[in-house]
Amino acid sequence: MTEPNKMIRTKKTTAPSNAPKTIPTVPEAEQPYKVPENWRWVRLGEIYVINPPVEGDDSMDVSFVPMEKVNPGMCSDFTFDILPWKQAKKGHTRFANGDIAFAKISPCFENRKAFIATGLLNGIGGGTTELIILRHPKILQKYTYYSIMADRFINGGVQTYSGTVGQQRISMDYVRNYPFPLPPLAEQQRIVDRIEHLFAKLDEAREKAQAVVDGFENRKAAILHQAFTGELTRKWREERGIGMEGWKTVALEDVCHSIFDGDHMPPPKSENGIPFLVISNVNDGYLSYDNTRFVPLDYYESLSETRKPKRGDLLYTLVGSYGIPVVVDNERPFCFQRHIALLKPSNVNTYFLWYQMQTKEIYEKASAIATGTAQLTVPIKGLRKITILLPERSEQMEISNLLNSLLSQERRARDLAESVIAQIDGMKKAILARAFRGELGTNDPSEAACEV
Repeated sequence: MTEPNKMIRTKKTTAPSNAPKTIPTVPEAEQPYKVPENWRWVRLGEIYVINPPVEGDDSMDVSFVPMEKVNPGMCSDFTFDILPWKQAKKGHTRFANGDIAFAKISPCFENRKAFIATGLLNGIGGGTTELIILRHPKILQKYTYYSIMADRFINGGVQTYSGTVGQQRISMDYVRNYPFPLPPLAEQQRIVDRIEHLFAKLDEAREKAQAVVDGFENRKAAILHQAFTGELTRKWREERGIGMEGWKTVALEDVCHSIFDGDHMPPPKSENGIPFLVISNVNDGYLSYDNTRFVPLDYYESLSETRKPKRGDLLYTLVGSYGIPVVVDNERPFCFQRHIALLKPSNVNTYFLWYQMQTKEIYEKASAIATGTAQLTVPIKGLRKITILLPERSEQMEISNLLNSLLSQERRARDLAESVIAQIDGMKKAILARAFRGELGTNDPSEAACEV
């Protein structure tokens, strides 16, 4: 690595006459885009010390930062453990207060695991060998941090990955030669201030959107509780002059033609034919035919009718991720693994049953009868005996219709909030892209280029 202040001679640069002579500049042909005249294009390895040495006293305790304690995203947060320096330094990356650290290994690099080293015990620390450290006392730390959070740095680094899948690393040559836009020091501070001002507003909006997403399951549970305690249809009953005396407690086997799990014999495989669904195809509460295996048509036809799903039937997961009900809402033939049960409703509205099977009360009943240690399993015999609350058919329909409306609204609100969160992430990336082009309206052209 070239020393930070060593002069690099180049054939042609765009440096104006007031450029500090000590700054090596990137040739014009290699500059990614145009920046203000008092900025400089420099190479990261020419101005930063990369992975600098750090010396400590073997008798003292220091901070140690495991990769799992570095938060992803543009937050610069981390927590550290305390280790003796003689232990922390062995085979690990070392750093000091003020250094910038970022992951060089996938997927931590593209997930933007990085931090500014601050608050280290005794001012020094150690961490995984999969960190790269940048040090330059005259360049604003946060300016550097936000620069390496920008898409240009991350996307470019991903393109240099080498190594085995799951253990790929960015090229150190990429880091050393990365063209880095360097504005005057005062402009660095203004850029950071502007970024953080804009990010604060976006984070406020994100927090509100995240609250909607996080609260979805609680709101759903509350609505379902109202439905199956009779509160949701209280007014409906009052208008008809009826009470809840028509509600009965019945076992699932009393309201279904049959309740069976999938075929216990290993199904034959086929390159095409009838889809064979497993729990991953239903674990979001809806049927998915993505990434399914197939079985031959003659195998499907040999199954009993109790194991052939039809429109209006209900699936229910029994093993591991148990307790997920799914309505069969189309005519496409498929079969399913033995870790899933098939309920064929007879004396109950399918959607009324589907919603009730999503309640906390039914899940707790399933949990109470689940067996096993490594993977809990709801036995099919026990599932048949689980009890539900059953009003008259007309009230079942009313409850289903109300839940369709209310939960559809909740899902739309959740989906909109998730969309807002995705847009905010994109807006942050756009802000960073503009920031390092000098497009945030903060540059003062009368300021001299940065002396480093």
